[in-house]
Amino acid sequence: MTLLTGHPAPARDRLAIPRLRSSRHGRSAWCSRAIRVSAALLISALAAQRAGAAPTPAQFPTAHVKVKVNLVTVVTSVLDAAGRPVADLPRQAFRIDQDGRPQKIAVFERETNLPLDLVLMVDTSLSAFGELKFEREAAEHFLRQVLRPGDRAAVFTFAYHVDELSPFTGNLRRLDAALARMRSGTGTSLFDAVFLGSRALAARPPGHRRVLLLVTDAGETTSRTTYDAARDAAVRSGAMLYTILIRAVRSENGRNTAGEHALDTIIDSTGGATLPVYSPGQFGPTFSRINEELRTEYLLGYYPDPEPAPGSYHQIRVRLALSGAENAAKYRLEYRKEYFVLEASP
Repeated sequence: MTLLTGHPAPARDRLAIPRLRSSRHGRSAWCSRAIRVSAALLISALAAQRAGAAPTPAQFPTAHVKVKVNLVTVVTSVLDAAGRPVADLPRQAFRIDQDGRPQKIAVFERETNLPLDLVLMVDTSLSAFGELKFEREAAEHFLRQVLRPGDRAAVFTFAYHVDELSPFTGNLRRLDAALARMRSGTGTSLFDAVFLGSRALAARPPGHRRVLLLVTDAGETTSRTTYDAARDAAVRSGAMLYTILIRAVRSENGRNTAGEHALDTIIDSTGGATLPVYSPGQFGPTFSRINEELRTEYLLGYYPDPEPAPGSYHQIRVRLALSGAENAAKYRLEYRKEYFVLEASP
C-alpha cells in the first residue's frame, strides 16, 4: 500500500527555494524544548556508559513505526445558487471518480470535525486602502470564529520577503500579537507566499484539514519561485486555497490580472475559492463566509481502485446524483481535483 498524505516529495535540484524569515517573536518553542530533551538524553546515556551500565531503552528516543494506508480523503463544500453552504445532503447524493473511474465512498461525514491547520498569509505590499488595520481587525475576528479546540493557525506576511510572524498555535493572544506586528513593505512575492505556505502545511500532521488563506491584490512582481513550482507545492500539500482578492479597480483594464488568473488556476486543482473585496468594509463579511464554508464541509474518503503508483498525480471528480427539485445543476462544488501519491519510503 502507498501513503497518500499529500506531503511534498523532495524538492527538485534546480528549484530556486525562497527564504522564509522567522520573526524572533515567532520562533517555535518546540525547537528549544527538543534541543533540551536531546541533550538530557545524551548526558544520561554517557553517564550510564561511564558507570559501566548499559543504557536503558528510556535513554534513547523510541523508533516510530510507519503505517501505510491508501485512503484518499476529499473535503468538499457544496454551495447553492446564492453561494450559501448546503449542509444536509446524504451520502447517497455523492459520486467520486478517479482518473475517470468510479470509486466507492468508504468514509462520509457531514460538517467534519477533523482538526484544521490554517496558514493566514497577508500581503503587506497593498496600497489599495492605505492602511492594514482593516485587514488586521477582520483577521482577528475571523480567527476567533474559525479556531476550535485542536485547530492551529500560523500567521505570515509577504511583500518582497515572506515573514513568519507566528508558528502554528491555537493561542489567540499569540495570533493577535502576530497580526499587530504586520508592517507594510515593497514588492509582491505572491508565488513565494503560495510555495512557502504550502510547504508549512505539508509538514503538519496527517489527518488534518489544511487551508491556505491569502489576503492579496495578486500583483506578482518579485518571487523567486515560478508559477509551476508554487502550484506543485500547493497540490502536493493537500491544502485548499482561499484568496481574499482586493480590487481597488473593478475593471480588468485598470489592473494587472496575471496573478489573479494564476491563483484561479491553482484553486481549480486544490479547491477553495477567490472572493473579491472592493472596500475595507467587505473584509469582515468575506472572512465570515469562509468560516461558514469551513464549518459546513463534507468529508469523503475512498480506497482508490486500481491502487496508484508512488510518485504519481491523479485527477479527482466529485459530483452530485440528484433529480427533480434537487437537481444537481443548482449546486456548485469546491474540492481538490488533483492529488499526489507520496514516494514509498525505503
